[in-house]
Amino acid sequence: MKIRMSWARKVAVVAGMLAATGDGCLAGDFIRIKEDGEAARLQTAYFGYEKDGVRVDLIGAIHIADKRYYEFLNESFEDYDALLFEMVGGERLGGGEKKPEPEPEAGENKLAALLTVYETMENALGLSGQGAVIDYTAENFVHADLTMKEFEALQEERGESLLGFMIQSALTAERPLREPNSINLMRGMLGGKPDLVKMELMHAMAEADKQIDSLDGENVIIGDRNARCIDVFDQEVAAGKKNIGVFYGAAHFPDMERRLLEKGFTRVSQKWATAWRVTKP
Repeated sequence: MKIRMSWARKVAVVAGMLAATGDGCLAGDFIRIKEDGEAARLQTAYFGYEKDGVRVDLIGAIHIADKRYYEFLNESFEDYDALLFEMVGGERLGGGEKKPEPEPEAGENKLAALLTVYETMENALGLSGQGAVIDYTAENFVHADLTMKEFEALQEERGESLLGFMIQSALTAERPLREPNSINLMRGMLGGKPDLVKMELMHAMAEADKQIDSLDGENVIIGDRNARCIDVFDQEVAAGKKNIGVFYGAAHFPDMERRLLEKGFTRVSQKWATAWRVTKP
C-alpha cells in the first residue's frame, strides 16, 4: 500500500527528525514548550538520577538550536567525569582528540541525507547546528553509540529505515500527529519570517511526544543504541566514574530512563534547557 501524506504532514515528520535521536524521532516527557506573553520556548530535559554515590544526568539533544544553547551545554559538560555522547559512526571523536577519518566503504552512511536537511533548516531558521558548536573532541567525551558498520548491518537485518521508522511512529500513534498550520508556514517561508515557521515546527515537535511509545526498545534506532549506551555507562561506573552525563536525542530517554530505574537509580532532579526561543509578535 502506498502511503500518501500532505506536505504539512511531511513538514511535521521533518520536525520530528530535527528533535530527535540523532537519526529520527521524538521523546515522551523529555521535550516541552513553555510559553508566556513574550515568547515560546522549546526546551529539552536535563534530568538527574542517583544510586550508591553515582550520579548520571540525561541531557536531551536537539540537532539545530540557538547557538547559546549549545554554548551553555559545552560549559556544563566540563563538570562531568565522563560525558557519553550519541553519534552513529562517531567513535573517532572524544578523548581529547579527533582521530583520523576512516576510509569510506561502499554504501556507507545512510544518515548523510539528514545532514542536508539539518543544514537547510539551519539556514532558513537562523539556527546553529549541533555538530558545529558542541566540542566532540573534549577530553571527557566518550563515544557511547554504534559504529556505522554496526548500525547499517542491524538495520539491514531487521529491515528498518530512518524514514520508515518516522512514518510508522506517526501512523501508529495513539493520537494523530499535529500538522503545522499550512498558511502560517507559507507566510513564514515566503515572507522571510522564520519565527512563524519555528512556532509551527516547535508545536509539531512537542505534540509528537507519545509517537514512539509503542515502538521504542525493540529496534535499532532506539533499543540497540540505548543498549550500547548503557553498556558504556556500566564500563565507566566500573572504572570509578561517579559523575556521568549522557548527551543523547530526547527520544531515547523514556527507554533509557526505564533501564536506569531497573538498575535501581532514582530520579532526583529535573531541569530544562531552552533550545529555541521564539519571540511572539
